[in-house]
Amino acid sequence: MKSKMIAKLICDVLMTAALLLLMAYEMVGQAAHEWIGIGMFLLFLGHHILNIQWCKHICKGKYTAFRVFQTLIAALLLLCMIGLAYSGVILSHHVFSALPIQGGRSLARTLHMLCSYWCFALMSIHLGLHWTVIMGIVSKGRKKSGGRTILLRVIATVIAVYGVYAFFTRQVGIYMLLRSHFVFFNYEEPLILFLIDYVAIMGFFVFIGHYLSKILKWMGRKRKKA
Repeated sequence: MKSKMIAKLICDVLMTAALLLLMAYEMVGQAAHEWIGIGMFLLFLGHHILNIQWCKHICKGKYTAFRVFQTLIAALLLLCMIGLAYSGVILSHHVFSALPIQGGRSLARTLHMLCSYWCFALMSIHLGLHWTVIMGIVSKGRKKSGGRTILLRVIATVIAVYGVYAFFTRQVGIYMLLRSHFVFFNYEEPLILFLIDYVAIMGFFVFIGHYLSKILKWMGRKRKKA
């Protein structure tokens, strides 16, 4: 495996881990949340540097249905990250507390919550769009097995189904639509149980992204043959 590909994989794994920990805001503590957030933003920049060729060709070539959707997700993710960085600095009680920032905290809190949950969903869908490539890298050099493929699909389906359940029980949709301006945490709940539910919710969105990519690519091939 090429060193650049390894760097991309490591960057994506770290971003995924950081994203999950950031969703557990009150459970990891304010200071840790802020430092993890900074790390997440730096990893986000690193991800784009490692994929600079994609960025350079964004205005070139033909746009298929898949490419339009992929670019839209990337653009929305960028907006969410900008919103998170801006609101995060305003809300900071530790890392940026020395900055002479006054006012705007109420709006920043709402923006931070909105961008956080949409960033979580969009980043998971983005991961799903590239899931086939990721699995190809991870399983490179291994012999293909029909049984193993079926087993992995069953596991993925189970995770996605549980993810739907966790999505509603954790009220993620309510936060995404700003029907509540405060996130409620059960402080007696072990962090690992919280993370398991959010891994499942992420799996649900990855599942959506993965099969949407298959549908969009199929549509592109069908249109090309017509």
